[in-house]
Amino acid sequence: MDTIRKLIKLDLRKLIIGLASAITLFLSVLGAGLADVSGIPRVVDGDTIVIGKDRIRLHGIDAPEQRQTCSHHDLEWACGEAATGALSEMVGDNIVTCRGNKRDRYDRLIAVCFVAGRNLNASMVRDGWAVAYRRYSTDYVAAEKNAAAELRGIWKGDFIRPWEWREKKRK
Repeated sequence: MDTIRKLIKLDLRKLIIGLASAITLFLSVLGAGLADVSGIPRVVDGDTIVIGKDRIRLHGIDAPEQRQTCSHHDLEWACGEAATGALSEMVGDNIVTCRGNKRDRYDRLIAVCFVAGRNLNASMVRDGWAVAYRRYSTDYVAAEKNAAAELRGIWKGDFIRPWEWREKKRK
């Protein structure tokens, strides 16, 4: 009888340890894609920053590329540089916190980023320095419509949507 109890206790311990290990493994796999990255960033362009070793793509928005130009009253202007400058100004020397759970094909973290509680993704679109990237999200469509109606940022003139500009450059 004592031998049977010892075997049952031993099997029960193995079962508990096995379940605990399985739960721990499950939770680590579940959380593996989640990321909160904070720090003072380097602004790459109007929709990409780097914090430490993490390159971060702002979720749901697309800003003019660094070398992209736009026009206003038939005059060409460096709207890509202006978008980069706008994001740099929003960030300043402040700590930025980015929350994301996916990486793109370039291994960039896709995230929504904040400085002092301000959503940078939404601000870039609302201020007219980026457009809603509908291919991936509709989160910022209303902000884009408002920026267009108010002729803010790139909406004050003519521009090619950033994804179309990139496509033209590839050809």
